[in-house]
Amino acid sequence: MKRIITTVLLILMMSITIQAQDKQGARFSPEKFETDLQAFIIKEAGLTQQEVAAFTPLYKDMRKEQLKLFERMRKLSIDKPQDDKGCKDFIRERDAIEFEQKRVQQTYHKKFLQVLPASKVYDLIKAEDRFYRRMMRGWGQGQRAPRH
Repeated sequence: MKRIITTVLLILMMSITIQAQDKQGARFSPEKFETDLQAFIIKEAGLTQQEVAAFTPLYKDMRKEQLKLFERMRKLSIDKPQDDKGCKDFIRERDAIEFEQKRVQQTYHKKFLQVLPASKVYDLIKAEDRFYRRMMRGWGQGQRAPRH
């Protein structure tokens, strides 16, 4: 549940940041965000080159699936439904997306465990959480990426 809340907050913060940066002339770069995220968690988890080679393709695939779900959530949240039926539909769809996000995460965690020791997968998960927290803190201070 904590992870879902973090994900929803991340989506909200990304949209706010993109709007704020557009006003300032700076643009958010999804590619840079993904590169920074991946580099941060690999460093924080202390992966070897062999582990990076096994982990990176899986992580990129997971992020692609997650980003599709983030986009669905973003589109879903654009306008408030006009009636109770619309609100119920929104809630059901949002819940379904959140469950799918968790399913994707669980599926890839199992894949990570096939190529990495559990202690490294644990470190990756914790590092990803730290990255998001630092990113959100940095956005509040006008920074674009966490300090490594």
